[in-house]
Amino acid sequence: MKSLYLAPEQWREPFQLEGPEAHHLLTVLRARPGTTVRLFDGHGRIGDFIVRTVTRKTARLDLLSQQRLPRPRREIHLAMGWNKASRRGWILEKAVELGAAGLIFWQASRSQGKVPDQPKESWVDHMINAAKQCGNPWLPTISTVAGGPDEVISLCSSWAHQASIQDWSQAGPEIGKFLIWESVSPSDLFDPGQLPDSGPVLLVFGPEGGLAEGEAQVFIDNGYLPRSLGRSTLRWETAALLCLGLCYWRTQSGLPEP
Repeated sequence: MKSLYLAPEQWREPFQLEGPEAHHLLTVLRARPGTTVRLFDGHGRIGDFIVRTVTRKTARLDLLSQQRLPRPRREIHLAMGWNKASRRGWILEKAVELGAAGLIFWQASRSQGKVPDQPKESWVDHMINAAKQCGNPWLPTISTVAGGPDEVISLCSSWAHQASIQDWSQAGPEIGKFLIWESVSPSDLFDPGQLPDSGPVLLVFGPEGGLAEGEAQVFIDNGYLPRSLGRSTLRWETAALLCLGLCYWRTQSGLPEP
């Protein structure tokens, strides 16, 4: 069954699709009254609906059934130094496919350009399209941080007070926070087996030009474990997705949890 997106704030009666999602339902899928469709809200809620009435730009739906899926036990967040890069849409899509819980774009001293004050709507569109393709009912949160390492650390420290990820304080900072840095010895490889069994994990990456020594030291002084990805110098999006892929494989392969 094809999936469509309905934002959480619109998940209420009368259920109605508008805009791009209505266009996809009515023009691409050619749905008509009586067609059954599945919607998701990006927060773990999915529902089966029947198309009741349609106009040229809207579709009115009746709810048949719905369920809320539990949050993943382990939540991987990526904090990536800001870059002006055409590959950003690609990493947004792959982050959804590989189950990232959150993306933070932060201003580093070697960033290319200035990080926006707010995430762009087009970024969310990329993630929605990826979620529809792969069937992931969860969309990663997106944050932009202009204040450098200190603001990233402050943002992530506040997670302990959020009910959705309250296990952060129990997980322990020594195993929940990692700095992925090319200056670390290749013998200190990032190992997903070191991750906590549950709760959030933050992986920090520098921008395309790399982390400045002072920035790296701020993270290390605040309990972030420095780890390497080997002898090759990887692009920022390659490094981020390699780590995310290793975490995904660890969960999906059937290996015992750490």
